[in-house]
Amino acid sequence: MKVSKTFDNQHSLDRRCFLRAAAMTFAAANCDLVAGDVFAGEAIPPSMASGGPGASVSLGPLKQIDAGLLNVGYAEAGPAHGIAVILLHGWPYDIHSFVDVAPILTSAGYRVIVPYLRGYGATHFLSSETFRNGQPSAVALDIIALMDALKIQKPIIAGFDWGARTADIIAALWPERCKGIVSVSGYLIGSQESGRIPLPPSAELQWWYQFYFATERGRIGYEKYRREFAKLIWQTASPKWRFSDATFDRSAASFDNPDHAPIVIHNYRWRLGLADGEAKYDDLEKRLAAGPVITVPTITLEGDANGAPHPDPGSYARKFSGKYSHRGVSGGVGHNLPQEAPQAFAKAIVDVDAFDRP
Repeated sequence: MKVSKTFDNQHSLDRRCFLRAAAMTFAAANCDLVAGDVFAGEAIPPSMASGGPGASVSLGPLKQIDAGLLNVGYAEAGPAHGIAVILLHGWPYDIHSFVDVAPILTSAGYRVIVPYLRGYGATHFLSSETFRNGQPSAVALDIIALMDALKIQKPIIAGFDWGARTADIIAALWPERCKGIVSVSGYLIGSQESGRIPLPPSAELQWWYQFYFATERGRIGYEKYRREFAKLIWQTASPKWRFSDATFDRSAASFDNPDHAPIVIHNYRWRLGLADGEAKYDDLEKRLAAGPVITVPTITLEGDANGAPHPDPGSYARKFSGKYSHRGVSGGVGHNLPQEAPQAFAKAIVDVDAFDRP
């Protein structure tokens, strides 16, 4: 995306302000970056202050747009001419994982797009006949279709959980459509073949819900108890995050989407090879099964208290052949890193944007 010289200068200024602000914000939040830049602590300009996790209440009014198979509900903020950033949530979360990230980025001059994934919130299928498919490649194509509908050619894409996997897939298969990525828990591209390989018992235990979803009892149980299920996952995946009932309820409303449970169940059954995908995605899945290397600029993040299954950073570093950095985020940060450590997440986006700058 081309930007004017005036905006470019302003963006550089905003970035410098962001970096200065980040040090004090991180210190106040007691959230140390193990790998990253060293900053001189300065007062946070009012325009850049986030207030920390939970400071923001809303992402603002939603917009809707037809994109591919979906009518996508999304939040948008920031200048229309700014560098685009697409923020992707995971399961069982929603767009409010980025409620404190978005204001930081918009203050730095970015155009921020936060869509509900298929099966969440205000995103709905255009046709009742469309198969409710949870395949990773299908979810990634949803985001490509959204980019086309919004006429965004090459955004920064950042996410966690399903969102991180989607960012990885887009960067691997369509690098020309991605300026850079920020991926929590790193390289999450997998395949049905890898999903069939048994893990040590302690690792299998972490995936208990995947096996539960493989049963008819699990399908019915998730349909009936989706909110209770999600709250349990939040608690176990982020054991040190003391979220309020209001924070949970705000996101849990998105699970009332009628397509939510079918897509979640299909996703996990597909991973184990217990459910078929669609033939039109076979070529993409075959390419992903080969474990393609990601060439675009990337920063990966990991919280020090992530209670969800996640790979060791050393296991995937070689999967990124472009400019790359991994950062550990301490302070009791769990799986929902953008909501638990919004400053660290936003800073990674600003820094990955600078990777390809002179």
